[in-house]
Amino acid sequence: MIASLLLAALAQTGAPVPAALPDAPAARAGIDLARSWLLEHQNPDGSWGHWRAPGAYDADWSNLETHLAFQAATTGLAVIALADAAAGADEPAATWSAWERGVDFLCQRAAAIKRPSDWDTDNVWAYSYGLAAMTAAAAHPRLAEPGQRERRAAVERTGHRLLELLADYQTPFGGWAYYADESLARRPYWTTSFLTAVNVLGMLDARALGWPVDEARLARAVEVVKASRLPSGAYVYTFGPFPRPGGLTDINQVRGSLSRIQVCNLALWRAGRAGFETGVGRPELELGLRQFFGEHRFLDLAYQRPIPHESWYSNSGYFYFFGHYYAAGVIEQLEPEARPAQAARLRQHLLKTQAADGSMFDFAMNQHGRPYGVAFALSALARTTPPAPPPPDRGGSR
Repeated sequence: MIASLLLAALAQTGAPVPAALPDAPAARAGIDLARSWLLEHQNPDGSWGHWRAPGAYDADWSNLETHLAFQAATTGLAVIALADAAAGADEPAATWSAWERGVDFLCQRAAAIKRPSDWDTDNVWAYSYGLAAMTAAAAHPRLAEPGQRERRAAVERTGHRLLELLADYQTPFGGWAYYADESLARRPYWTTSFLTAVNVLGMLDARALGWPVDEARLARAVEVVKASRLPSGAYVYTFGPFPRPGGLTDINQVRGSLSRIQVCNLALWRAGRAGFETGVGRPELELGLRQFFGEHRFLDLAYQRPIPHESWYSNSGYFYFFGHYYAAGVIEQLEPEARPAQAARLRQHLLKTQAADGSMFDFAMNQHGRPYGVAFALSALARTTPPAPPPPDRGGSR
């Protein structure tokens, strides 16, 4: 009875209603649709996303440089997703052509994004997901192939420069955010747990490649994420000297922290494997996933709501795919026998949002919303769905 009432409430809000757990073939079909959508919606210059078709809330993001930053970050996510979903040597040439054009766009534009002459520092999103894309591209076998030397060199140069730019915007606390309130100071003050965690992951990937990562800066960033963790397993949204959960319906409660828990746990887990003391092991990863799926209805209720933080526990629509993307990364760190059940639940919550044309979006933000939603979801699906088995050999032996 209670479950029926909850499903009815979700339907009335417009939130996607869960379907049965999808099997692997259904997930692979969803992957194919999402990949096709990305390929069909790449801009002529190799990017994804645009500032056309503004929504009601977009008046708050009226600075062109902000949209250039969103476009670069969206392109970074699309580049990562196409590589994650690629079927190796069997992948069509069109996919690799789109991937290379996206990589080239980022090499030309990601590090050229300026701080908007406004109250935000959304250029940091371009640097963060630009770095994530550059490290993923540099580690991909595609760039080791003959004829890729110039592109690989460009990727490394861009990655090095993005590390420098992120250092410029690392706050006195040691983390990152994307607003500067009313301050026009060169170095912002506001610090968030989750964007800091994104950059911890990027710096760890850069470090693994042998790129010039400042160890002291990385250590300070790890400490920000570590100190943001509350006894409940939630992570505070805004870092401060005395992290606290707030009131019973605050964003820092577990139900308002579901997506932050995934990226922060993943960052601390990987930092722990890289030699830092973090206090996050597999039990903490498993707890975070139990919280994510157990309280998932609060992400559903915020899904596609047009005003940020208007839902229960101040959840926003754009928490949805961000959280699932990093939940996929957490699932990859579990013991092998624990992964399939969690992966099936993740696929269920992603595929229920997919439109007939393959697109997905959780927040209407000009023409950035669908490509970033598809990219986040495509990558998460590809990394948690087993590949199709090879066709049976019907030739036999003679």
